[in-house]
Amino acid sequence: MKIICIGRNYAEHAKELKHPLPKEPLFFLKPDSALLINNKPFYCPDFSNDLHYEAEIVLKICKVGKTIAREFAHRYYNELGIGIDFTARDLQRKCMAEGLPWEIAKGFDNSAAISKFIPKSRFDDMRNISFRLEINGNTVQQGNTSDLIFSFEELISHVSRYMTLKTGDLIYTGTPAGVGPVKQGDNLKAFIGNELMMDFFIK
Repeated sequence: MKIICIGRNYAEHAKELKHPLPKEPLFFLKPDSALLINNKPFYCPDFSNDLHYEAEIVLKICKVGKTIAREFAHRYYNELGIGIDFTARDLQRKCMAEGLPWEIAKGFDNSAAISKFIPKSRFDDMRNISFRLEINGNTVQQGNTSDLIFSFEELISHVSRYMTLKTGDLIYTGTPAGVGPVKQGDNLKAFIGNELMMDFFIK
């Protein structure tokens, strides 16, 4: 399975990192060893001093597809969850300054925390899903899919132009503004609407 992560898909997040808005979806991959499941704790790696959280809605692909037309893309996922794209921001800045790939800053072990999944049939409108991340009881990120630059269907169609999507692949659809650092002892709780989806600690 593949973990496909979309960058700069919320305008305010791009602005806070001083990045230009994309003209088409940007994506990168994480290996399956990046998954962090079942509310297991996240252990801070020793190679970064500036580890950031990025909360995002995650789609689970439900069937194989290649070069998927946008109007049919909704057929290729039937569940969604919420995830945390952990980023070694200090390593990412260094990579970007030197024109290097980002994998060292994005693809390390347990850098893709993922919640349980719920059927998309529970939602009336894919473009009106609210979600939030709390750290130690304080809301640090609050987003709504109405603010996506590229919709779920646009993302699926675009990525499938370049690589075949397979059952079980995950698409992290981008993070809203409010990203920031985590530290040992932090408790992270992620919600879709008012439903608690993830609850785990940083160690």
